[in-house]
Amino acid sequence: MTDKGLAHGLTNYGDRDFSLYLRRSFAKSMGYSEAMLARPIVGVVNTASGFNNCHRGVPELLEAVKRGVLAAGGLPIDFPTISLGEVFLNPTSLMFRNLMSMDTEEMIRAQPMDAVVLIGGCDKTVPAQLMGAASADLPAIQLLVGPMMTGRYRGERLGACTDCRRFWAEYRGGRLEKGEIGEVEGNLATTMGTCAVMGTASTMACIAETLGLTLPGTAAIPAVHADRLRAAEATGRQALETARLGLTPSKLISERSVENALRVLLALGGSTNGILHLTAIAGRRGIRVSLQRLNELSDTTPVLVNLKPTGDNYMEDFHAAGAMGALLRELAPLLHLDCPTVTGETLGQRLAGDATYVDREIIRPFDEPFEAMGGLVALYGNLAPDGAILKRSAADPALFEVEGRAVVFQSLEDLAARIDDEDLDVTAKDILVLQNAGPRSPAAMPEAGYLPIPRKLARAGVKDMVRISDCRMSGTAFGTIILHVAPEAAVGGAIGLVRDGDRIRLSVRERRLELMVADDELARRRAATPPRPATPDRGYARLYAEHVLQADRGADFDFLTRGN
Repeated sequence: MTDKGLAHGLTNYGDRDFSLYLRRSFAKSMGYSEAMLARPIVGVVNTASGFNNCHRGVPELLEAVKRGVLAAGGLPIDFPTISLGEVFLNPTSLMFRNLMSMDTEEMIRAQPMDAVVLIGGCDKTVPAQLMGAASADLPAIQLLVGPMMTGRYRGERLGACTDCRRFWAEYRGGRLEKGEIGEVEGNLATTMGTCAVMGTASTMACIAETLGLTLPGTAAIPAVHADRLRAAEATGRQALETARLGLTPSKLISERSVENALRVLLALGGSTNGILHLTAIAGRRGIRVSLQRLNELSDTTPVLVNLKPTGDNYMEDFHAAGAMGALLRELAPLLHLDCPTVTGETLGQRLAGDATYVDREIIRPFDEPFEAMGGLVALYGNLAPDGAILKRSAADPALFEVEGRAVVFQSLEDLAARIDDEDLDVTAKDILVLQNAGPRSPAAMPEAGYLPIPRKLARAGVKDMVRISDCRMSGTAFGTIILHVAPEAAVGGAIGLVRDGDRIRLSVRERRLELMVADDELARRRAATPPRPATPDRGYARLYAEHVLQADRGADFDFLTRGN
């Protein structure tokens, strides 16, 4: 019989009884009674950090979780892991997602616990925690920190970070003064919690609920709402029941539940990062996410949610409108309703209860969508043999079928140096191409795909143009932006062979991205253009560079992905 509670996973001293005796002795030094030490243990991952503004409310959530665990007869013990604050990490938070997943996995596996509650929210923390939990395969429940409430600026609601990009574009275009942009800066993020729009954090929260790894109805509760604390208490209480039922991530993350999550990602008009992270989470259970299948699902999954950056509203509106329960009920005909969830119910059983109020300005009926097809589409062609991603719900349809001249930037440094040069040879009909910013590049796939409109074009009123790169963009961003081009330039991908003046053809209708250059010329360029992968000499950066997979594999490490 598997050991439980404090006897789980004993330290090896060559004498099992001595190991338990010693562990109990040191546990008692923390003031626990015999009765408490006899209880099943729920580990609680504590990701509070002074470098993670999204997680400012974690200490309060932690106490609420503990209340729930104690009320259910368990012993809650919190422990720290790495915490990833999106805007505080260099070169990019994605580089450290895999490290956090390893930290989470190993601490779950190494320490005595019967179940674990994962408290997270900021963009890369939730996928990192779910990746780690999927690998450790102990009963686990995700508790989200929740989204921010909106701020105000001169009568207008503001939400990080879609509005920050909109106002910054106005500032770059000379339509906003320095004092005004400073005032906006002070009102974009005014509460704790994750970004107030359907960015990566909120997308991953909704995906976690769809996978059945959170309590129902908890993905969209605002961080400052009392219901967020009640959800934390209920999560702590549920953890023991989940352990009793033996519901580990391997029983919840399946091909069918992952397909459900893809449907939700598409219906939300969710973050492009969502496909990257879901691919990595699924990969930990040996499930391959196909971009071809993404396109098939996208053709039959309408966009039903009216939230920024693809719509007009914010996460607090989504919560009040009916949130994930309302959305999942609309999508029910397309979903695998037999998928189990962390409570022991199937998804269908979760949704069988009486439907609550739904605000149809925020969440549309299935047959009256905001857009007929899903928010994301995968593109293929000689420029992206293994695929690229476009968030078409946040793009300009007038740019979906175009051919244009390439204006190439060889690196982020080159982009920064030349994008605002008044002598830059560029027009609004050109296509901006950023190279050497993928997973294996020194930049490590940052959220730099939202290439700025060249200043001279921005001043002339240009709002959008086609932009292509092998990196990512924030889920809060918008525009006709093609991302995750695979294989990337740093490993010899065709995107690294593009030169100024080349013609590029984009066809969203045909799902094509083509470099209009003859094969023999591309072969000549390839022979003269050696790949430029990062080559760090030590530490985690070296581990990352040597083992990170391409974007179509979720940018996970090859040695962590099942069936690689």
